[in-house]
Amino acid sequence: MPIAEVDIDVALVGRLIQAQHPDLLDRLTLVENGWDNVIFRLGDSLAVRLPRRRAAAALIENEQRWLPTIAGRLDVPIPAPVRAGAPSEHFPWSWSIVPWFNGIAASEVPVSRRAAVAADLGTIVAELHEPAQTRGGVLDAAVPRNPVRGVPLDTRTHAVLERLGSGSIPNAGALRALWHELVDTPPWRGPALWLHGDLHPANVLLTVGEPPRLAALLDFGDLTAGDPATDLAAGWLFFNAEARAVFRESHQALRPADAATWRRARGWALNLGTALAAHSDDNPRMAALGRHVLEQVVDDR
Repeated sequence: MPIAEVDIDVALVGRLIQAQHPDLLDRLTLVENGWDNVIFRLGDSLAVRLPRRRAAAALIENEQRWLPTIAGRLDVPIPAPVRAGAPSEHFPWSWSIVPWFNGIAASEVPVSRRAAVAADLGTIVAELHEPAQTRGGVLDAAVPRNPVRGVPLDTRTHAVLERLGSGSIPNAGALRALWHELVDTPPWRGPALWLHGDLHPANVLLTVGEPPRLAALLDFGDLTAGDPATDLAAGWLFFNAEARAVFRESHQALRPADAATWRRARGWALNLGTALAAHSDDNPRMAALGRHVLEQVVDDR
């Protein structure tokens, strides 16, 4: 995990809230120190999300700009900011106060139990995949661009083959052959669609009861616009073959995608699976997710 460029603790976050949003000041508890952001719980119903390095600062600003609009058309809660924090003498970047959602990460739930949300997740992804803002058919410069999500699948070839050549991923030969097969799929020719960009089980919150239900979609730091196949890879990241068919059927009912898009989605799952498998030595949960994805990609017929 990248080293934090700023030390963020309860005292700092308290000062920021006191200076800019004093009416919301409440008890603070550190929840997670992640790859890009630090999350604190604020009282019972809010959370504070702060970038821990400069590269993540623009992602927070993208969320502040776009999530309020996107939230209005999704049938599941997302962390659209309640308040926006501005750079100051205490902290150099933008930060957000967002809703706190109760639940459990889908990555903590066995694959067999995730099947209960396959139809709902397919619907939510279809709701999200609206065409992004354009001017005269050209994507507006204000729409977030992501160099590794929503882009043509073949741009990921070097990274995928490098991971498969590292010696750290089992069944690399079969995966390499499958990649070369999938990457030849015709590219996306439609309008750039809004994408979550990082739709894996650790970024989806489920309810605790039985059966589990969708509670929230989290972490829109990779929000972008482009090929919907990037998000449709969720079918392989979350589910086994039977539940993946439910996910696909639900998505198709609202926003039909052609066979080439689903084929690229399988390629995106292979890409993301190799990334998880190669770079999760210090995170057993994500390493297990990587193994699951690659098994599903290979076994899928």
